[in-house]
Amino acid sequence: MAATKLTEEKDLPFDMPTVELPDIPDKEFNIVDFGAVGDGRFDNTSSIHAAIEACASQGGGTVRIPAGIWQTGPIRLQSHIRLDTESGALVIFSSNRDDYPLIITSYEGLRTVRCISAIYGADLENVAITGQGVFDGSGEAWRPVKRMKLTEAGWQKLLNSGGYVEGGTWWPTEMSLKGASLVKSLIANDVQDPSAFQPARDHLRPTLLQLDRCRKVLLDGPTFRNSAAWNVHPWLCEHVTIRNVSIRNPWNSQNGDGLDLDSCRFVDIYDSIFDVGDDAICIKSGKDADGRDLGTPTEFVTIRSCQVFHGHGGFVVGSEMSGGVRHVYLTDCVFIGTDAGLRFKSTRGRGGTVEKIYIRNVRMKDIGKEAIIFSSYYSGKNNTEEAVPVSDETPVFRDVTIRDTTCVGAGKAVLIKGLPEMPVQNILFENVLLTARTGATCENAENIVFRHTTVIPEQGEPFTVDDAEKVIIAE
Repeated sequence: MAATKLTEEKDLPFDMPTVELPDIPDKEFNIVDFGAVGDGRFDNTSSIHAAIEACASQGGGTVRIPAGIWQTGPIRLQSHIRLDTESGALVIFSSNRDDYPLIITSYEGLRTVRCISAIYGADLENVAITGQGVFDGSGEAWRPVKRMKLTEAGWQKLLNSGGYVEGGTWWPTEMSLKGASLVKSLIANDVQDPSAFQPARDHLRPTLLQLDRCRKVLLDGPTFRNSAAWNVHPWLCEHVTIRNVSIRNPWNSQNGDGLDLDSCRFVDIYDSIFDVGDDAICIKSGKDADGRDLGTPTEFVTIRSCQVFHGHGGFVVGSEMSGGVRHVYLTDCVFIGTDAGLRFKSTRGRGGTVEKIYIRNVRMKDIGKEAIIFSSYYSGKNNTEEAVPVSDETPVFRDVTIRDTTCVGAGKAVLIKGLPEMPVQNILFENVLLTARTGATCENAENIVFRHTTVIPEQGEPFTVDDAEKVIIAE
């Protein structure tokens, strides 16, 4: 496989290194030859594992999953292996929570203990998942569901299935409900012994695909859907290519993110579709002290020609961005019906600097809240409007360019709300057209330029400025 060259983009705003693709040997191992049965009933965990082991023992190659319905437990990837699914292949992961052992990994910006992901790989090189198949994470066996996100008939059906209800939220098991307090206490005390988390296992929902510290990764073609938590989560990976994939979670799925790119570098994402229950294309780099201590930014990322049909945000940076984010280029994307369009979020305590973000040719329609938002007030704690001393816990948003972008219909056109001690700085809007119920608001902001930018609100003024300096609205 040749390296990805961004030949379509002649004028990238930064020097983007060539993204290397995995080098996979030309050998093939079909899971059927290892006893797999695609009848939707047979447990293929051992057969898939045996095929991967045989492939790895011969230096790598392609492990093929043909058309069929393949029930399986978690799949653990190895280096120099391509997991390829033929058209018509549906891989359904076990809904038996006992099949998912606890491991040390990263989730929501913290190094912690979670159930192993349905597809997991760590410290690998040259790894690919390709083809036209579907991976289904059986997330309904794990996820809590909020009453407000279901019809009356849907809620009654959920209650009739069993489970436990507390505070307007349904939980599938008593362990999943009561595990939250134990997990919070263990994390606060920096406990990382998996056995200590065992009484809360059902609360530690697995992601569908987790790759930790991997190099030369390719996702090309499959559908990843119905995860118990985040859907696709590369962490500390380098040279990652994600193309032609479909990433889907139910619209009401709790923590149902699409792609969480976390402390990764040299990444190319394009021609992919997202329809999820939380943030869709999300850039992260660790949370609070853990993220700052790791100190690994997400950087040198291009995102091209993607579509988002549901999500809390179409393109999102944060809120876990304590290691920093920089050199990100987003172009030629369409967001329809997301809660927010371009979403930058953080809060006091995070720290980290988000800078050198370039956005071009984004088209948005029917955005429920803000078409574009920069907020340093994401969480409810430490959010006094009074200035506090600047420290390494102070988040920074600066040097963002948004060009040639249109939104037809939003709750609010733009919200920029920085901290009094750290304004959002150096944001350029150029050739932007936004229609919304209310206009653009700049608060605790500095050096904000609207050039050839039209904001058309249904009510109120197009632009409102409060405690901001050098806000320029120019033809």
